[in-house]
Amino acid sequence: MRILDGQPVMHWALAGVLLGIITIVLLWTTGSRLGLSTTYECVCRLFSGVPYFQRTELAGKGAWRLWFALGLIASGVLSAMVSGGWHPTWALGPFDDAIRLGPPGKAVWMFSGGVLIGLGTRIADGCTSGHGLFGLANFEWASLRSVLAFMATGIATTWLVYGVLFR
Repeated sequence: MRILDGQPVMHWALAGVLLGIITIVLLWTTGSRLGLSTTYECVCRLFSGVPYFQRTELAGKGAWRLWFALGLIASGVLSAMVSGGWHPTWALGPFDDAIRLGPPGKAVWMFSGGVLIGLGTRIADGCTSGHGLFGLANFEWASLRSVLAFMATGIATTWLVYGVLFR
């Protein structure tokens, strides 16, 4: 199977094994779990004096998360360079045909989606990677509930978008 640029993709089983290894190594070396929402909070801590971002669990041992965030950005840039470059576009395929919004409307739509994702992350007390990878690996009941809610919402949203809007 190939994605947009024709590059081969990693087999799902190999990706799962690598994620499992990362989970174990991270827990052993830092006693921390990997979650992008906490990584985002650690980056916000650098630029914001809001008390929420100044919590002690975001400092000290959590400082590695800044390097993780920078690595995510660097790997995206490297991937774009290797695959022939990054070409930003407002073309959203079937979405454009169904919704017919110009760039300002798409920006509002995407911003609203980001706000809803952020709200859901706060309500669930974590993101899909934190709950789905680390929480489930630690048999945490809250993570199981959160992952089930994420999946149910994803299925309902996919049905709504592809079953209703794109018909």
